[in-house]
Amino acid sequence: MKVIVLAGGLGSRISEETNSKPKPMVSINDEPILSHIFRIYAIQGITEFVVALGYKGEVILDWLKNQASEKYNNKYLISLDFDSRNSQTKSIQISVEAVETGLDTQTGGRILKCMDLYPDQTMLATYGDGLANVSISKLLAFHDSTQKLCTVTAVRPAARFGFLEIQNGIVSHFGEKDQADSGWINGGFFVLKPNVRNYIENDYEPFETGALPRLVKENQLAAYQHFGFFKPMDTLREKNELEEMAKRSNPPWTDIK
Repeated sequence: MKVIVLAGGLGSRISEETNSKPKPMVSINDEPILSHIFRIYAIQGITEFVVALGYKGEVILDWLKNQASEKYNNKYLISLDFDSRNSQTKSIQISVEAVETGLDTQTGGRILKCMDLYPDQTMLATYGDGLANVSISKLLAFHDSTQKLCTVTAVRPAARFGFLEIQNGIVSHFGEKDQADSGWINGGFFVLKPNVRNYIENDYEPFETGALPRLVKENQLAAYQHFGFFKPMDTLREKNELEEMAKRSNPPWTDIK
């Protein structure tokens, strides 16, 4: 099974890092976040990736060329190191196919271009800027049980601001909002059956405002609720937090349960 990684956006909300490189190439502990995303899947036995290039795609291509032990067609063979539970360093070989999807193409169009390369296959897909310890086997089992065309992984983000409880105009409680009280949001980590392609109308349509609402209208979108670790990299603060986590022998996004 192949994983589409959406790696072509501008990353404007973390412009301190993305003036010279695309967001998936922002370094987390001396390694691009793209590599960490690969590792989430690879340690679970999913080793084939299709990277949708766009903004500064040549930076990703250069990195792939430098990392690859071998290249055939548009596919690069790369070895990923990781620390196993017994603290031994192991290596997994992955295959990465780079697909130029266009500078102005939106997420829907990028997914469509990648799915068109493998029109009869169910594919996985995720964003190039978020890390989570999603169990792919549980995600796929849930997806199969629903018999829907598409499954999105739903996550609860950590609250970013102080939470106020107010009674009669007076603050009765001030503190951090419990993550469990937050609503569910799109966390990526999709499962896409081949017919999902039919719900994407053109290259310039975001997947989130085009195909997904259409799937909902036809009762074809399932949500796998992930209660474990999830963290996007939307701000410099979040990037720095992920950097500290990545220094651990087993970062939280590799602790698959």
